[in-house]
Formats: sequence, C-alpha cells, structure tokens
Amino acid sequence: MLISELPRESCIGFMQRVRLGRLACQQGGQPYITPLFFACREEALYSVATLGQKVAWMRANPLVCVEADEIKSPQQWTSVIAFGRYEELPADPQHESERALAFGLLQQQPLWWEPAYAKTIMGGHERPLELIYFRVLIGAISGHQATL
Repeated sequence: MLISELPRESCIGFMQRVRLGRLACQQGGQPYITPLFFACREEALYSVATLGQKVAWMRANPLVCVEADEIKSPQQWTSVIAFGRYEELPADPQHESERALAFGLLQQQPLWWEPAYAKTIMGGHERPLELIYFRVLIGAISGHQATL
C-alpha cells in the first residue's frame, strides 16, 4: 500500500464529487462533530440545516472543519479535510444569488433537504423547521489517498 498526499486541486475535485462528510466545530474548548450533506463549488461547501447545536456553535465560532472520505478497502481510500469559515446565507436581497446557487447545487441529489428538515424533538420540544442555508469558505485543504 502507498499513501500519497493530494494536491489542492485534487482535494477540491474530491469534495465536488462526494456529498457526505463530517462537520467539526467547537465552542468553549469543547469539540462537536456531526454528519453533513453538502455540495461543493469552487472553494466553498454549501449546505442547509435547521437551528440547533451546530448552527448555534458555528454562529459563535465560525472556524470549522469538514472531513470527507471514500473507503473502498483498508488499503484503498481517500480522505480530505477542509478548514474554513462558516458563513450564513440569510433570506435577504444581498444573499439571494448565493442562496439560489446553494439550492441549485444541493437539489441535484434526491431528498437533499431531508436530513436537515426532519422533525426533531430536543429537550421535549419540537425544533422549528426553518431552513438555514450556509456555506463554508475553504481556506486550507489537504488530503491523502491510499492505493495498492
């Protein structure tokens, strides 16, 4: 098995191809990681969520990390980590084109909205189902690939 480093262009290309990763954020020194469905265009990851822990934490500290991988076997895999900044795309004229872009990219996958828009009971109360569009502007990105 050979593990090699991927150049930036290959890392971005990988993120454009995959749809599921893990989002890491932190608040007060406590890390938090959760699955994330996303779409990548150029150097930004677009996603949607409802108000909950990850959105609250990203609002408080916009520095995040997204990891995505593809594992064919223990000897054949690809893993990419993107460090970036959370940016909310509110429903206002200033963000209209970015929201439309996010919607267009995300809707290319069937049921793209379902993970974010699922009925959720938190602390005995139903969470509001208002979609929050956001993007992660990629700063640093790195990846590795194992091949036989």
